[in-house]
Amino acid sequence: MNKILLIISREYLTRVKKRSFILLTFLVPVLIAAMYGVVGYILVNQDELSNAKKVSVVDDSGVFQNKFKNTKSLLFYYSDKKLPEVKSTFKTSGYDFILHIPKFSDDNPQGIEVISDKQANLNTVSSISEKIEEILRTRKMLQAGIDTSKLNHIKSDITIETRVLTETGEKSSNRYAAYGVGFLFAFLIYIFIFLYGSQVMRGVIEEKTSRVIEVIISSVRPFELMMGKIIGIALVGVTQFLLWVVLSVVVSQAISRLFKMQAQTPMSQMGATQIKQQPSKNTHIQAPGATIAAEKAQENAGPLATFMKAIQTVNFVFMLACFLFYFITGYLLYGALFAAVGSAVDSETETQQFMLPITLPLVFAFIISVNYVVNFPDAPLSVWLSIIPFFAPIAMIVRLPFNPPMWQVALSMVFMILGFIGTVWLAARIYRVGILMYGKKASFKEMRKWLFFRE
Repeated sequence: MNKILLIISREYLTRVKKRSFILLTFLVPVLIAAMYGVVGYILVNQDELSNAKKVSVVDDSGVFQNKFKNTKSLLFYYSDKKLPEVKSTFKTSGYDFILHIPKFSDDNPQGIEVISDKQANLNTVSSISEKIEEILRTRKMLQAGIDTSKLNHIKSDITIETRVLTETGEKSSNRYAAYGVGFLFAFLIYIFIFLYGSQVMRGVIEEKTSRVIEVIISSVRPFELMMGKIIGIALVGVTQFLLWVVLSVVVSQAISRLFKMQAQTPMSQMGATQIKQQPSKNTHIQAPGATIAAEKAQENAGPLATFMKAIQTVNFVFMLACFLFYFITGYLLYGALFAAVGSAVDSETETQQFMLPITLPLVFAFIISVNYVVNFPDAPLSVWLSIIPFFAPIAMIVRLPFNPPMWQVALSMVFMILGFIGTVWLAARIYRVGILMYGKKASFKEMRKWLFFRE
C-alpha cells in the first residue's frame, strides 16, 4: 500500500506542478466561456453576419407577385422575363438564386424550383419554403372567407412552466436547463476520460520504451505500479475539475451580483420619486409602484435573468457529487484498459487497433445520450444504458437532471463499482506480462494468452 501511495504522489505532483497544467486550469474556463459566447453571438446574429442573398422571382402563376417580404438574409426581386432568359443572364445579373414558380392548382402546388450556380444551403431553402406556405395559407383562408387579421389577433403565445412533485412539495424545473446541464456534464466526462486515459497510456508506453520500467518492476509489483499511475492521474483530473468549479462559482456570483445591482437601481429610483410626490400619510401606496418597477426591471433583464432562473432549478450539489462518482469510476474502468493497451505495444502508433474496441462504447454512449436519452430519459433503452458500466458514466449523468428513480441510480453505482473492479483485474493480468514484452507486436489472440498466464 505504501508503494502505491508513493507512485500516486509521484504521478500527481509531477503533473500538477507543470506550467501547462496551471495555465490550462485557469485558461480553459475562460476559453470555453468565450467559445460559447462567440457561438451564441453568431447564432443570434447570423442574419446580420451573413450577406443578404438576392433572389430573382420568376412567377408564372401570378399568385406570389409582390407577396414575398424581404428579410435581413433574403432580398426578393420580381422579374417579368421568362425562365430561359433569366437563366441565360444569371451569372452576370448579380443574383444569388432564381425562384421559379410555375402555374399550379391551389390544391397541388408542384414544380417550384430554387436554381443557382452552387448548392443552396438548408436555411435559405427552408426560409423560402416557409414564405411560400404562408402566402398560400393566407390565400386559401381569404378564398374561404376567413378574416386573417382577426385570426392573427386571437392567436396567443403560451408559455408553459414545468414543476416537479417531490416528497417535500412542488419544485420549479426547467427542461432546457436539465438538457444543458446533462449535456455539459456528459461532455466533461467524455473529454476527461479520453484526456486522462490517454495520459495513462502514453505514460506506460514512455516508461516501457525507455526501459525505466525494468528498474521500477524490480521493487514494485506490476499491479501496484498500474494502480498508482491510474489513481494519481485521476486525482489530477479531479483537482483540475474542482478548480474549474470554484472559478465558475466565482464568475457566476460576480455576474449575479451585477445583475441584482442593475435590477435594483430602477426600483430605488422610482421609489424615491414616489415619496417626493406623495404626502407622508399616503406612504402606504408606494408598494405598487415599487412592485411595478421591480417587474419592469426583471422584464428588462432579458436572457441573463432567464438563464440564471433556469440554472437555479438544477440541484448542483447532487449533480456535482454524482459527476465526481461517475468520472472517477468511469475513468478507473477505461483508464485500466488504456494502461493495458499501453503495456501491450512498443509505440503509440501501434495502439490504433486496440483503441477502437475500447473507445467505441464511450462514443456510442455519448451520441445516443445527447440525442435519445435526453429526450426519453425513462425509456427502457435509457434505463439499461445508464446501468451497464461501459455506458453508465454518460447515460446516467444525462438522466440525473430529469430525476430518475433513486433505486436505478443506486443500482447503476453498484454496477459501476463492480465494473471497474472487474476491468482493473482484467487489465492487471495483461499489464503484468505486456509491460516486459519487447519487439513483438501484440494481438488480441496474444493478449488472451496473457490473461491466463501463470507466473
